[in-house]
Order: sequence, then structure tokens, then C-alpha cells
Amino acid sequence: MIVTTTQIFRHAYGKYAIGAYNINNLEQAVGLFRGNLGKIKSNTEPANPAVSAPFILQISRGARSYTDKRFLEAIIRAAEEVFPEAIFAVHLDHGTEEVCYDCIDSGFYTSVMIDASHEEFEKNIEITKRVVDRAHAKGVVVEAELGQLGGVEEDVVADVKLTDPDQAAEFVERTGCDSLAVAIGTSHGVAKFVGQQGVRFDRLQQIQQKLPPGYPLVMHGASSVPREWVERINAAGGQLKNTSGVPEDDYLEAAKMGVVKINIDTDGRLVWCAVYRESFRDNPSDFDPRTPGKLFMPVYAEYIIHKNKMLGSAGQLESVRAMLTQG
Repeated sequence: MIVTTTQIFRHAYGKYAIGAYNINNLEQAVGLFRGNLGKIKSNTEPANPAVSAPFILQISRGARSYTDKRFLEAIIRAAEEVFPEAIFAVHLDHGTEEVCYDCIDSGFYTSVMIDASHEEFEKNIEITKRVVDRAHAKGVVVEAELGQLGGVEEDVVADVKLTDPDQAAEFVERTGCDSLAVAIGTSHGVAKFVGQQGVRFDRLQQIQQKLPPGYPLVMHGASSVPREWVERINAAGGQLKNTSGVPEDDYLEAAKMGVVKINIDTDGRLVWCAVYRESFRDNPSDFDPRTPGKLFMPVYAEYIIHKNKMLGSAGQLESVRAMLTQG
């Protein structure tokens, strides 16, 4: 069941965060759906309510243009049929104004992110407001961003500029955006922090206090970049250095301060890279493209279950379903 983020944010606020996972291909999609239903080995396993979770499936501009957006959208539509128990939103990650309009008009996306955070404050408001007006006219939810994360997100390169709490309150009021991605010290990519830096919970709390009660906040650049996966990649020929991530124990602390959506992209890439590199290393004579894919999907499903447990969303699916049924 495809829903809007607003519907599931209401259930999560102040209690847990919902995982927003980026996908780029079939294997990631299957592993993601299996993991959020507690299915490891096959699509036909019975769902495990103890770990099943609502989730947000994110598609970036890069993923849409990798081959053609219609291929990825067709995979998601098929996954909805194969996994009818799932409850999820389809979200555009880091969209430009033009791409947001394309997604809004498609009738497929239930949520879009307009990222004009690189613009001056007034220009960001102007662009975001245009997207909000067009999206709301079609029942689509809008996430916006204020402040700038460091690091690299596909073709977006930025330095850290923390979100100003007073500006956040004005921005939300003037744009009408439904959720706000805030810069609280994290970065995109495999290096989230420099030195002893970490998530600025003090700034997050200040932002929450300035916004209306129950207003949903979003944390980008939140992958944990586990040492295990980095070491596995490097042992199989990779060269990842100076990596750092957001401690998973920070997820629930952030959720208590109004963060309902936590973006996880880098971690999914690390799992993919490790499994595929190990497969090529361990099976040098195997040229079947399905071999590493078969290995990856259950591993990724297990990793999604682990992430959802850390986010607090594991085991929440049936409660969300009951809320949606009751209206």
C-alpha cells in the first residue's frame, strides 16, 4: 500500500523514526521490501509482525536518470503487487524544481523533496512555495531543506551550514512545506563528521521548540557507515578510507526531538559493494550476473531489519495499518 509520508509521520512522531531508503535497482528493491516485512530468504515467506515496519522508498535524481525513470517506477509497482502487506511512501530525494514538477505530475510519487538549500533564504522560500502550491493541488506532500549538509550527494557538493531555528520557523510558516530537513552537523557520503564532531542535538532541540507542536523534521546524511562493511569492502579490493557515520544510538534520541524520517543511502551502497566484491573475489570463474544478486538480497533484507530496530520502527507496521484503517 502506497501512502503519503504525512500519514505515517503522524504515527511515528516523538516515538520512533521511519527509515527512508534509496534504491537504484531490482536487487535493492527486493531486499528492501523483504527486510521491511521480515522476509529473508524468499518473497513468499510469511511476514514477521515482530520486525515489520512502514518505510519510505526514496528515488534520487540520479536513480531516475540512470537508465530511464520508467524502469525503476515499474519495479516499484511490481513490488507493491508482490508484497501487498507493505506500507510505504514513494519519495523524490533532493529534487530540483523541474524534477519535482515532473514527479508531481506523474501521479506516482506521494512525496517530493525540493532542495533549494543552496540558495539564499528568500530565494529558497520562493522556490519551495511554488513547489508546495503545485504539489498540494494534487495531494502530494513536500519536504524542504533549510541549512546545508556537508559532503557530496550525487551532483550536490556543499559545506556545513547549520539550520537557524528562527529561520526554520519563518520558513515553514511562509512556504507551507509539510516537513523540513535540517542541517544539524551530519554530511552526505562515507565521511559524516570531521574529528570529534557529532549530531548537534542542542541545535535540533532549538529548532523543534520554534516549530508548531508535532511538526515533522528530517535528518539527512544519517547512515552509520559500519566499520564491518568498510572492512569487508577493503578486504575484497576496495579502497575506502577515513570513513565515519552517525552512531545508530543517536536515531531514537533524534526521534524524541521530532525527527520522524531518517535518510539512509550510503549504508545500502556499502552492503551492496561488499557483497558484490566478495562474490567476484570468491567466484572468479562465475560470470552469471544473478549470482551476486542472489547473495545480496537476503543480506540486505537482514540489514534493513537491523536498521529498523535501531530506528524503533520494527514491529510498528500493524499498528500503522490499524491507524490507516480507522482513518
